[in-house]
Amino acid sequence: MVERKPSSTVEAGLTALAVSLRGVTKTYDNGVMALGPINLAIRKGEFISLLGPSGCGKSTALRLIAGLGAPSSGIVRVSRHEGGSQAGHVEQGHGIGFVFQEPTLMPWTSVRDNVRLPLRLAHVPKAEALARADAALGRVGLADFAEAFPRELSGGMKMRVSLARALVTDPDILLMDEPFAALDEITRFRLNNDLLALWRSLGKTVVFVTHSVFESVYLSQRVVVMSARPGRIQADIRIETVEPRGEEFRTSAAYSDYCRRLSAALAPSYAGQSTL
Repeated sequence: MVERKPSSTVEAGLTALAVSLRGVTKTYDNGVMALGPINLAIRKGEFISLLGPSGCGKSTALRLIAGLGAPSSGIVRVSRHEGGSQAGHVEQGHGIGFVFQEPTLMPWTSVRDNVRLPLRLAHVPKAEALARADAALGRVGLADFAEAFPRELSGGMKMRVSLARALVTDPDILLMDEPFAALDEITRFRLNNDLLALWRSLGKTVVFVTHSVFESVYLSQRVVVMSARPGRIQADIRIETVEPRGEEFRTSAAYSDYCRRLSAALAPSYAGQSTL
């Protein structure tokens, strides 16, 4: 069992690796090389963002970490699992939660039943599954909406439900694929703050995909900047600031400096691309 890190020791606990990608590439059946080779190490309890233009392989890397696909070459290691070293090998970790860009909720059932779906699939007893679903909804501020249906929720609330569903299994690693991209700016800022609060309190490892420089700086301890396809790592920048972060950081000179630095690192990815 992976040891949990309390919020007061998040930084102190960043010693062991949660995810390791070594020489990883991905080429699709149509011949398109989407990714790599890349080498990336993510420590337990760390919050990192993968930043890059559309089509650079950010989501592909996330899906490889989740085990939703196999690399064409290289090794993906997750959590403490040990294993072989053959090309294309994926070592399955345990306890991965995935939040997709779209909430993908079942419209015909309640918020509570949407959240407990992973537990039903895992044959967790109903009483325990309901209790865990309610606890997860409480963490994301939706305890009063357990009996609501997705059609009754705003976009931000639907994304909270999706996050609760990812958390209900108590994963060690939380993978998030541009979850707030379609939301208005005010809702996005609020959910950024709530996500940071959850990360501090639960001590999860978070890998967050975004194409927003501003979001990546605000959320992350590290930002990994990826090149245009095939995606490679062209910068790995640590965001050093006082914790916990809040609106003071978002309006600070340090925040602006990091945004400029990341924008400069990202600029080569857009060189030669059409602006249409």
